[in-house]
Amino acid sequence: MKICDNKTTNGYTSTFEHSLPLIGYYYERREAQMDHSTTWDPKTYDEPRRRLVPDFDAFYGTAATLVEMTVPAEARILDLGCGTGLFSEFILNRSPAATVTLLDQSAEMLDVAKTRLQQYSITAVHASFDEALPVGPFDAVISSLAIHHLADDQKARLFQRVAEALADGGIFINADQVAGPSPWQTDLYRTMHEQQARELGTDDAEWTAALERMAIDQYASVDWHLARFADASLKRCDVFFKRFGFAVMAGWKSSAS
Repeated sequence: MKICDNKTTNGYTSTFEHSLPLIGYYYERREAQMDHSTTWDPKTYDEPRRRLVPDFDAFYGTAATLVEMTVPAEARILDLGCGTGLFSEFILNRSPAATVTLLDQSAEMLDVAKTRLQQYSITAVHASFDEALPVGPFDAVISSLAIHHLADDQKARLFQRVAEALADGGIFINADQVAGPSPWQTDLYRTMHEQQARELGTDDAEWTAALERMAIDQYASVDWHLARFADASLKRCDVFFKRFGFAVMAGWKSSAS
């Protein structure tokens, strides 16, 4: 684990039936062993986000509102799999007095995040989810579009460690991609997702690249996530935003019964 401190004060048409064979092909490759660090270029990672994340502003904005409304103004926040710092930027734009610890296994992503957030109080930690989490307690632990890279048993263990790192009353927010209640709904989510992305300007190359990335992801349903949050002793667990296979899920740590 490596730590770096930066403290400052200041015309498309598609049909569900047509898309299913392609979707199924990529689902069959989900178990392929690929290195995520070679899949994304930190320099170009953010540019397609507004096309590829459904209801981009509502997705990230809902999570930022949860932090703003439920944690202290000078909160300590841990961002798991922070990437380029996009999620933390949404949080800090609304809660600028917060202190954020950025954790990512990509040094290149962290470099982009540190530059992006240099006007805020941040600490950068180069580490993977398998390593010990930074020392808390944290008022909020947040993560966006990262935990779905883990197998379900790894997700569940991470949620336990997150709960342990939270302060009493602290919130865990996982803004992530999810599976539907059945494979049929998961496939329909993907088709609807593609249609919206195409309408926003995604071309064949961009969508094919997105499918290549998503092929190795390991999605779980909203209900599965909320049950594992409860298993980790988080309370008041709920989904606060959902659009196709993208959801903002949260739970709170509380010593009260």
